Amino acid sequence: MKAQWRNLIMANYAIDPAVLKPFVPCHTELDFFNDVCYVSLVGFLFTNTRVYGTPLPLHTTFEEVNLRFYVRYKEASIWKRGVVFLKEIVPKHAIAFIANTLYNENYATHKMKHHWEQNGDSLNVSYYWQIGGEWNYLKAVAAVNGSTLKQGSEAEFITEHYWGYTFINNGCTGVYQVAHPQWAIHPVSRYEIKCNAAELYGSQFAEALNATPQSVFLADGSAIQVHKGSKLFKQTA
Repeated sequence: MKAQWRNLIMANYAIDPAVLKPFVPCHTELDFFNDVCYVSLVGFLFTNTRVYGTPLPLHTTFEEVNLRFYVRYKEASIWKRGVVFLKEIVPKHAIAFIANTLYNENYATHKMKHHWEQNGDSLNVSYYWQIGGEWNYLKAVAAVNGSTLKQGSEAEFITEHYWGYTFINNGCTGVYQVAHPQWAIHPVSRYEIKCNAAELYGSQFAEALNATPQSVFLADGSAIQVHKGSKLFKQTA
């Protein structure tokens, strides 16, 4: 799959690792930044989406909001840092079906919308998704001008994961590579978040997602390519 990911709002929360352990795919382990375990609520826009080079009519541009955490997998002495998606929300059933089929992900379909507006040196970006007839949202006011990632920063840790890992069962993990250039980061001066965490993700996530995030920033995004997935199988004696 090829597409553009644009204006990613990334709200990053500290979470008890014990909450995530049941969701960690085999062969992988939780990845920490400065001894903190993170989960991120991310909203962004897909544009120019193509599957095997073919655009799907009326399905090339759409919003996505996902909840993800960070893992790593060691292959031939090299750590491959990646993300695990707990749930990904999109507004179109066909997109959810394709993603769940090709990548074994956990996509769900909800009514969604977004709003972008530039006011002078500020960029207002909002993503909305409807749960039980009520709008949840991620909103941020960010600087129009971004800056390159600082090596060793929290923003680098959050954005520089180029593998996706999916929990298929206790003995099998799905893996796929996501290719994109490094993103510029836009500092956020103000944000608003409303997320019914318990209903969307389970009561065990409510405490973390109802707390103040460790950080919120906007990444400008880029063209991306999600490569065809494969599987890692756990060896048995």
